[in-house]
Parts: sequence; C-alpha cells; structure tokens
Amino acid sequence: MGAILTYFALVTLTVLVPDDFGVQALSQVDGVRPVRYVPGEPLPAEAADAEVLVPKFLAGTDPRDVFAQLPKLELVQLLSAGAENFVGRVPDGVMLSTCRGAHGGSTAEWAIGALLAIYRDFLVFERARAEGRWDYHLTDTLQDKKVLIVGAGDLGEQLKRRLEPFDATAVLVGRTARDGVRGVDELPSLLPEFDAVVIFTPMTEETRHLVDAKFLAAMKDGAILVNGARGPVVDTEALVAELNSGRLRAALDVTDPEPLPEGHPLWTAPGLLLTPHVAGSCTGHTQRAYAIVAAEVARYVAGERPRNLVNGAY
Repeated sequence: MGAILTYFALVTLTVLVPDDFGVQALSQVDGVRPVRYVPGEPLPAEAADAEVLVPKFLAGTDPRDVFAQLPKLELVQLLSAGAENFVGRVPDGVMLSTCRGAHGGSTAEWAIGALLAIYRDFLVFERARAEGRWDYHLTDTLQDKKVLIVGAGDLGEQLKRRLEPFDATAVLVGRTARDGVRGVDELPSLLPEFDAVVIFTPMTEETRHLVDAKFLAAMKDGAILVNGARGPVVDTEALVAELNSGRLRAALDVTDPEPLPEGHPLWTAPGLLLTPHVAGSCTGHTQRAYAIVAAEVARYVAGERPRNLVNGAY
C-alpha cells in the first residue's frame, strides 16, 4: 500500500467528466486533473491517460464503445445509484462504483409524497377542483400503516427513517436476512401483512420481474405497490391486471417500457399515480451526486478502494 500511496502523491490522476459541475467538483480533490468530455463526441486527447471515467447521468449508450478508447482505465464512477447499464460491460479488472448516498433522500421523499397523495386523495380532490366540485369526504391516512420496503440499501434506509415520524411502521427486506433486515425468501409470508410495498431494489437479472403475478396476488386487498427502482422489476402486464380489477393501487416512477408509448394500458389504469422517472430529479441532485463522486475518487487517489463498489447486494 505504501508504494501505491507514493505513486499517487507524485502523479496527477486524469479523470474524464461529462460536464462543468464535474470539472469544478473534481478540481477540489488533491492529485486529480479533471478533463471535460462531451458525450457522443470524440474523446479528448487526454483520454489516453485517463484512469477514471465518470459517465453522463443515466446515459443510455453502450459504454463499451467508450471503454475501448481508454487503455489505462481503472475505475468507472457513476453519477447514479443504478448500475444496470454497466454491470457486465466494464472491462475485466476495472472497478465499478455507484453514487449510492446521493439520490436516496430525494427518492425516499418521492415515495412519501406518493403514499400521502394516494392515502389523502389529493388526486381525487384535484379532479374535483378542476370540475368545480366541493368534494368533502373522509380519506385514509399514512398513520398506523405497515410499509414493507424491498431493498435495504441507502434508499430503503432513507425511506424507513422518513416513514417513522408519520407514525407508520417500516420493515426492510434484503437479499439475505441480517440484523434489522428480513430476507427476500420471507416475502410470501410478509406480503399479506402490509398495507404498502415499496420496491427499491437494484435492477439485475435476479430482480427482473421480482414483482410478478404471484407476488401481487400475495399482497393484501387494497394495498399499494410503489416502484421507485426500475421498470422491469415489476411485471407490467400482471400489475395492469391487478389495477384493472381494483384490488390493488400503485405509484410508479419507473415503467416497463420507458417512456410509455402512446396507448399503453398504464395511461388509463385505475388507481395509479404515475410520474416520469423524476424521483431523484430535483434541485441540488447534481451537487449531491458529485459530492459522492469526489469522495470516491479521493479514496482511489489515496490508494483505497471506493466504498460504493458494485457487489449485487440490496
């Protein structure tokens, strides 16, 4: 480790960043030279020496085309918590680190807002206002509700912390059981007990269609499914069937497919609150993301392993 520290003390690390925020944030890290690149355009000459790449937030292009131009690449540092566009595409020996911790608070806030909007009939009241009707009626409440959070990472923990002041009970579910977290194998027995189920898992082949017809059928009548993860975690056809039956309600920030094409049944499904993948898109999200990126790159410069390396856990 001492040799590594000496090496980084003498050599300036080149980091490719996709915007001016990145240049500013990484300029504050000792031993780092941030170099701006424009996504979709040829890489600058400095790419030949770059050891770290920060891809553009939610970039949809195949990253392997870029990796082929980076002979010294050692670390891909994401601006997003999700890594599904990069897992399996990063060259052997290259580390992949997420931006876990940057967007969890915003996404948890969206989930709270979605639950409140549904329980307190905000959308019903808004439709009545638009129609000029004074629709006084009692509503449901988030108080005393039991919320199952599938995904025990940063997002799940942030949501649990925010639910408790509303006098709701939150239980976390992860891939395996551990202190304070139930195991995913317990879902069949857990689902019938909860008023709302929030999905915050990463998108992997393991979690694709985790929420299928069997999962939905196990949820209690009148329960709410909230998906703030990725669209393919939920079987869309199965969810549409439950919504059309009126047995379940849902709040989706992500869909499969995404964006929804014209005429898709989710546009008209009853009991659905739908937002266009904006849970983490709010003021300050770029600054929060680059604070995590700068910290991860600083660890790498110091010869340490980044903390958010992808390991498939949730």
